[in-house]
Amino acid sequence: MEMFSGEELNGMSGLKLEGECVEVTCGCTSHRYGDAVGTLRVFLSGDLRVSCQCIPGCNEDNLTPAAFEKHSGRETAGKWKNTIWVMVQGEKTPLAKTSLLKYYNKSQKRSPNGSHHGRQYHRDEFVQCSHCNKERRFRLRTKEECRVYHDAVTSSAHTASNWQCSDLTFDKITCEDEEERASRKALRGCLRSPSCKGCTKCVCFGCNTCRFSDCSCQTCVDFTHNNATN
Repeated sequence: MEMFSGEELNGMSGLKLEGECVEVTCGCTSHRYGDAVGTLRVFLSGDLRVSCQCIPGCNEDNLTPAAFEKHSGRETAGKWKNTIWVMVQGEKTPLAKTSLLKYYNKSQKRSPNGSHHGRQYHRDEFVQCSHCNKERRFRLRTKEECRVYHDAVTSSAHTASNWQCSDLTFDKITCEDEEERASRKALRGCLRSPSCKGCTKCVCFGCNTCRFSDCSCQTCVDFTHNNATN
């Protein structure tokens, strides 16, 4: 599926097209600290993520736009749609004046059952390594990522808690790597609030993205059976 037309993306700096994700160079300007530059990732689900490159070695690579705005030191935080910009034809252009927010805006129009046009949003989750006891982040933006997390949780629950850092397939992490700081763990990607501890906007109780018909765990079996009878 083509997320955006060539005209919608024309002239944007740092443009990369990767399946259900589009990447562009972005930034946010503070009168005190200047420009904080990063890479904005726009997902088909409506999710927006920023990898910050404000200084060499900055490890904030999964910020929501609101969190990036705050991280940049912007004095008037809370209006990220207008304060975060992308480079279009060499000019700083607010996100609100581009087409990059069209999937985000659609995701905000929630149906009565809490889904996003048939796709529930999933916040990041953590699983503890059985070897080093460090908690590792799982991002749940696609069905493939949800399956990796689901299998890790199922493994931890039913096979003597044997999941280890080396089993993480989307990120190359070993037990030697540092665990995320508590302040960063609190940022789990809720679209409503960066530091949300769990709400109907980011906590899913079962959908076609995070439940699997070929899985024999009771949760998936019940979900598949209920879907078939409805």
